[in-house]
Amino acid sequence: MKENDVKTNQEPDRKLIARLLLSRRVEGDRLMLGDSVLLAAIHGTHPLSSAELAALRASPLTLRRFRQLAIERGGARAANDDAWSGSAGMLRAASDGADLARLLTDDGHWALHFVAQDGAWRLILSLDAAAPFAARLLREQPMLRVVDGGGAILLQGRLDADGEVECGWPFDSAPAPHFQQFGARFAVEPVHV
Repeated sequence: MKENDVKTNQEPDRKLIARLLLSRRVEGDRLMLGDSVLLAAIHGTHPLSSAELAALRASPLTLRRFRQLAIERGGARAANDDAWSGSAGMLRAASDGADLARLLTDDGHWALHFVAQDGAWRLILSLDAAAPFAARLLREQPMLRVVDGGGAILLQGRLDADGEVECGWPFDSAPAPHFQQFGARFAVEPVHV
């Protein structure tokens, strides 16, 4: 039976597969990916490439390190519900030729609005007031940025009193084709100075 034949949507099956992957030993195994790459994947700011994903699957040691980092991040979040270290999202629908109006992060805490204005585009990042960390971010006003799937900075700034940051669209191409060109992904993250 192939691994794909197992129905992984059932919790006991997922736990068994995880246990089997984590417990196997590979001769000469070593860490194939650094913590920075693994943490970026956990935070959603840098999805693993196909080569990185293959390296993760082939190395039980790297897989165990990935799991440990994910557990540590989850524990830190549970201990401090208003903690936030980044949010990721993606362009979900195929382009139908219409202009892109809005993108949401996967956690629903951030929205990117695209407004056509005088032949150009304005980009507005807005924080959902119901996000568990909203009050803290509005109070502390940390530097934030939005990056595309290629790592280019689309927007950088501090939240205003309404929980928004606004700037001009920094590229010649319209937002929808730009996002499609860079894996249809984006991330909102704090800027650590």
